[in-house]
Amino acid sequence: METRSYNPETDLEAVQRIWREVGWIDAGDDDHAEGLRIFAEQYDGRVAVIDGAAECYVATGPGTIRHTTQDLPLSVVAAVTTSHVARRQGLAKRLTAKAIADDAADGAAVCSLGMFDQGFYNKLGFGTNAYEYWHSIDPAAIRVRATARTPQRLSKDDWEAIHRSRLNRRRGHGSCNLTNTAATQAEMHWATNGFGLGYTDGPDGELTHHIWFSAKEMEFGPINAWWMSYETLEQFLELMALLSNLGDSVHLVRMREPVAVQVQDLIDQPFRRMRNTEKSGYENRIKAAAYGQTRICDLVACLAATKLQGDAVRFNLTLSDPIEDALDADSTWRGIGGDYVITFGSESSAVSGREAALPTLAAGVGAFTRLWLGVRPATGLAVTDDLSGPDDLLEALDKVLCLPIPKPDWDF
Repeated sequence: METRSYNPETDLEAVQRIWREVGWIDAGDDDHAEGLRIFAEQYDGRVAVIDGAAECYVATGPGTIRHTTQDLPLSVVAAVTTSHVARRQGLAKRLTAKAIADDAADGAAVCSLGMFDQGFYNKLGFGTNAYEYWHSIDPAAIRVRATARTPQRLSKDDWEAIHRSRLNRRRGHGSCNLTNTAATQAEMHWATNGFGLGYTDGPDGELTHHIWFSAKEMEFGPINAWWMSYETLEQFLELMALLSNLGDSVHLVRMREPVAVQVQDLIDQPFRRMRNTEKSGYENRIKAAAYGQTRICDLVACLAATKLQGDAVRFNLTLSDPIEDALDADSTWRGIGGDYVITFGSESSAVSGREAALPTLAAGVGAFTRLWLGVRPATGLAVTDDLSGPDDLLEALDKVLCLPIPKPDWDF
């Protein structure tokens, strides 16, 4: 496999062709093409070449991920695309593994991505994130103890202020920030009929809270809230009141459930509306799916940043990492498989080696990442994932890793 860094002068046309073939952009849509140009210009791209042309494209970008209150350096795999002529040759797996290894060698402690389906990225050590809840709501049914002021219109030209607003938003456990401005600017170009509404309440007129929308049908909807950013829960309530105001004409809005809030609490008669709209073009419903995956790339750094409540738990960890099989022999980073002594507590740590007196947990890196993030408790992962250990140890881990639901709060 011939691989090299993405070259905008020679590879853009080939990458555009790949993205049209896989349906990520539409042919003839200038906004889509411009979004890809911005994306490819700013992200760290790698291509696999067949007969002189790029036929597989992988892109990663920098960011941070929060574990309770501590931020860790994050690599986001933002694109993995293979052309129709290059399928089933292992290009995507090997090129993605190389990208992860390069970013890990440069200091990324964690890597995250959005998956096309469960299974493929597990082979590179990824574990599935927690469920995301998407609400399809008649905005006229939203009931909040707030009144929305007249908002400001936002357009693609406001991408810098919008990106800053997203970075400054209220964050929770598991939340991710993508520092690359293309993570906002390109997405705005890919939103059909994209528009934004927001408020500039910062000391110097900074954008403090906003929603970015897309809509195929502008008059009655449905409209999609691609993201919602706010710095306080009072600002969140104003944004929900703003959505409610759209209910005069818009019949359906789709939005992801934010951190620390149960949106159903704010809906008038949600089950009546679900029944009355079932199977219609404006069906009210709640859909849950886990479509992101994450893996630890630096176990020592991740454990050093882990601050937990309760009695400390110490154990041996035998960690397996399948990514090693997909890496070239000359890769400096080889994954994180091996034997460790782990401490989970107010001061957590990972140290290479074993202690004979300690119980042993055996896990794949994906399952251990899910445990560390609190996606599911140890006792549950022992049933459904690659994790096993004595019952007493699993129950102790359930107690010490009692964490909020981890939500990236940024799609990629």
